[in-house]
Amino acid sequence: MNNHRASDEVKDSTNRRSFLQIGALGLGGLSLADVLRLKAGAANGSAASPKSVIMIVLPGGPSHIDMYDPKPDAPEEFRGEFSAIRTKTSGLLVSELMPLQAQIADKYSVIQGIKFRGKHDPYELLSGYPSARSGEIRVGEKWPVFGAVASRLQGIRASLMPPYVNLNDLRVTPESDDPEVPRYLGPQHAPFRPTGPGLENLRVPASVSSVRLEERKNLLSQFDQSRRAAEASEDMLVLDEFQQRAFGMVTSDTVYRALDLNQEDARVREKYEGCPDLLLARRLVEAGVSVVTVAQGGFQKAPGAPVYGAWDTHAENFRSMRKLLPAYDRAIFTLLTDLYERGLDQQVAVVIWGEFGRSPRVGDESRQLGSKYANGRGHWWDSGFAVVAGGGLRMGQVIGATDARAERAKGRPHTPQNVLATIYHVLGIDPAKAFPDYQGRPVHLLDDREKIQELI
Repeated sequence: MNNHRASDEVKDSTNRRSFLQIGALGLGGLSLADVLRLKAGAANGSAASPKSVIMIVLPGGPSHIDMYDPKPDAPEEFRGEFSAIRTKTSGLLVSELMPLQAQIADKYSVIQGIKFRGKHDPYELLSGYPSARSGEIRVGEKWPVFGAVASRLQGIRASLMPPYVNLNDLRVTPESDDPEVPRYLGPQHAPFRPTGPGLENLRVPASVSSVRLEERKNLLSQFDQSRRAAEASEDMLVLDEFQQRAFGMVTSDTVYRALDLNQEDARVREKYEGCPDLLLARRLVEAGVSVVTVAQGGFQKAPGAPVYGAWDTHAENFRSMRKLLPAYDRAIFTLLTDLYERGLDQQVAVVIWGEFGRSPRVGDESRQLGSKYANGRGHWWDSGFAVVAGGGLRMGQVIGATDARAERAKGRPHTPQNVLATIYHVLGIDPAKAFPDYQGRPVHLLDDREKIQELI
């Protein structure tokens, strides 16, 4: 393995909250100030965009035919147990279990018949490229995820907010590799995860008075003076603007306030009951974060823990969907209507999808795996969906179509790379941009850079 790559991968595994501890500032390793400095230095040749993206991942692979691509005229073994209902968008039917989203279909567009290549993890959704094996993102995959690209190219916004935030772990299992990898862009562009002690580290401890904090600042200046003199670096200043910003991020409580749901009106919190992570996502983009990734649906043991793939409905698909869809319907309805009511629909794009669709024929796996799977739907890479809202894109559309049994796209299918090319467009990033990889060779962000033109 290349030494540079090995080094980067070790750094990728470093606990992110260590960058935000006051005690770590300037006392060895990468400090928060160093991270800010690296990010600003990285913003070369890319105009900053005021827009943001919330990516909502439905872990496990959601059933397209039971959600946004129902086939009421198909044979029963395909259409399943749910009825389809009309929406505000011409030609779009949705499951009877999503009546709230049917009411606001003019506020989003649905891409049908997406063809996936990825395994059982969201790496393809985040980077555009499939992992070699489910849950093993570090084996051969080299492409950085789009949040890391946004962090690298957009640098630091004036708001002191981190540019890229992940609100809950997107790993398939605790043993799986983290899919949100910055790769050769550097560990400073991995997502900030504001959970547990990491959140508390954004506040000045009660035991640290303003006098003591100023003393630490002066001590930091002395450390920097010695360290930087030894490095003979002419382009770094003692206690420079990045260190000032690092102290400012802690002492101003900017990030902490954005993450504190108690700052939100009680009536709004009530609307988001059952989906507080989506409220956090809205507060973060409103405060200036460029990219927020979040999983929705599924079981989570604790904040920050993986959201296990409840959408992976191999057995008892319909019983599972009866539990999942009403809560999901309400959560997405709440987020989208909130963004529109706040006038954020032009600045914030929302993308909702999972790693693939599900087998249109009910019980397809039962022939090999037994009667337990008679009411289930297996993995299906040939046809899935994405829901896109806001971001100044064109809403109220059905883009693409599948055949009479929702098995495959009619015509040339869209791919995750087309969706990501559109997201990069929203963020003001050219998907033809190339970065040097571990060996110094230029690698483009995407191979297929064609945006979904109907959305533009």
